[in-house]
Amino acid sequence: MTTETQRVPCISLRDFEQRREEIIQELMKASTEIGFFTLSDHGISREEIQKAFQTSESFFSLPDDVKARTPLNGKNMGWEKNAQVRPSTGTADLKESMQIQFCRMEGLWPDQGILPDFKPSIQSFMSRVQDLSVKVMECFAEGLGLEKDTFTSGTVDPGVGDSQSTLRLLHYHSTEGKSFGNDFWRAGAHADFDVLTLLFQRDGQGGLEVCPGREVVDDFGMGNVWTKVEAEEDKIVCNIGDQLMRWSDDRLKSTFHRVRLPAQGQYQGPRYSIAFFNQARSDVIIQGPKKKYPPITGSEFIAQALARNKLSNPETAAKVSKLSTDAVVEATKKAIMV
Repeated sequence: MTTETQRVPCISLRDFEQRREEIIQELMKASTEIGFFTLSDHGISREEIQKAFQTSESFFSLPDDVKARTPLNGKNMGWEKNAQVRPSTGTADLKESMQIQFCRMEGLWPDQGILPDFKPSIQSFMSRVQDLSVKVMECFAEGLGLEKDTFTSGTVDPGVGDSQSTLRLLHYHSTEGKSFGNDFWRAGAHADFDVLTLLFQRDGQGGLEVCPGREVVDDFGMGNVWTKVEAEEDKIVCNIGDQLMRWSDDRLKSTFHRVRLPAQGQYQGPRYSIAFFNQARSDVIIQGPKKKYPPITGSEFIAQALARNKLSNPETAAKVSKLSTDAVVEATKKAIMV
């Protein structure tokens, strides 16, 4: 059931330093009760966001055989198409994506002879988003009574090359003139496995819904009331990930969310979004102050999450990426019938 009565709170970062305590309280309320919120007055201009989307579109407009030169590499970097199968659905998300990190990207950048502006443009945008993330993560640490840099020192690479934070460019395929049935989603229900996600959407390209109510980080149960999150280009959608839920001993909630296929009468063209995932650094230990969960390193956490989300096998991803969306859907429908 999708409800129109609930709303994901919008938190303004206007006059950030003067309003810091007020903002911390608003962030804590949203993150302990819902796990999702949007940010306004965040300092990243509409022009910067639009340029990032233009850069994303320039990549996805390339032929598949060109994009396939930088395939998903098993460490959450590279391109995939129709290759992500959510445990909640058993079917492939109807999308393609390109994962980019701050380091270890040798051989994974698109050919600069084809897209000369891609690398510098995306690196600049990633840095801008990470800087904003730092402000928010420091607020969470203070709100939890922890050292201010608890999550920022645990995620931001100090220069040793161990960052796992990821920018994910997303392109959801057009559904115009197509029918998929109830088993398919642009993105099946899932919880993010990072510390903090910042999501950029384009005006009018909606479909994102959230379902609050998860109590512990290893709980895969979900409710049945879903709340729409409007797609507004000047607002950044943020949500708590599993790493931060675990790091906070379940005080901050990592919430299930999904992207619906558009219904009849809704915009059915392509949908673009950009997500920045703040990840714990490779060797950083994730454990809350009450030690509710055993310690786990950032790299161990990511490896387990990728395996659950069927994104850890580059050979499988490469094979699936060669198929059209229609071919993936037909093959999955046959498997479901069997």
